[in-house]
Amino acid sequence: MNQPVDLPLPVGHYATLPNNGLRLHYLDEGAGPVVLWLHGSGPGASGFSNFKGNYPPFAAAGYRNIVLDLPGFGRSDKPEDAQYNLDFFVDCVAAFLQAVGVQRCTLLGNSLGGAIALGLALRLPQLPQGLILLAPGGVEERETYFKMDGIVRMVSLFNAGPIGMDEMRSMMRLQLFDDSILPESLLQERVAVAVTQPKNLFSTMMVPNMEARLGEIQCPILGFWGTNDQFNPVSGAQRIIDGAPNARFIVLNRCGHWVQVEHRELFNRSCIDFLQNG
Repeated sequence: MNQPVDLPLPVGHYATLPNNGLRLHYLDEGAGPVVLWLHGSGPGASGFSNFKGNYPPFAAAGYRNIVLDLPGFGRSDKPEDAQYNLDFFVDCVAAFLQAVGVQRCTLLGNSLGGAIALGLALRLPQLPQGLILLAPGGVEERETYFKMDGIVRMVSLFNAGPIGMDEMRSMMRLQLFDDSILPESLLQERVAVAVTQPKNLFSTMMVPNMEARLGEIQCPILGFWGTNDQFNPVSGAQRIIDGAPNARFIVLNRCGHWVQVEHRELFNRSCIDFLQNG
């Protein structure tokens, strides 16, 4: 589980989880109310590669940003014997927050990270001051997600063997409506991480459909979804609006799975307004 030292990612802090001994890496930027950033699940993902264009303005606006690398990703431990299902991730993130002394925060999650945010809100209703969800998982049946073009490509590439720049580019192009904004540096970051990831990471990644429990989440929810999302269907936005009592969504056309990248300024501005005004 030792991580190579040459990953092209910034080195922040490490916390050892009290429940299972895993060591998780995180960036800790700014001071003030806490925003916990939870990235998505694609090969090579990390908190930094998902959110590098987003958390600095939050820090400037007076928020403490904890940008976590989930277990199996980034610079965090990547156990080969773990079952990477939703309960495992929720257990780990809850233990992480305990380890770093955070009792209340805003949970901000993209894709898998959004599903983890929902799972945490259901397990620990006193934890979230609010949820910011970017095309979250966990609101459809697993079979629905695994028919989406982006997830089909992601799983087939990861199962086929080592992922190089060309393979990563072919997958990451599906994250965006306009792939011309995809920088080489991002591909390099993700390729470097992908070769360190365990083979069972995606085969054991089971996320239940939490739609029936959305009514239990009382905190305010701000969500974002692109109508051209090829990973998580945009129908999830309406499911959350219908199910959660205090939810609103910004749905954008000509936008894929990465709202925070394709519409960075709108995303940052809308989130900071939500944090300041509810």
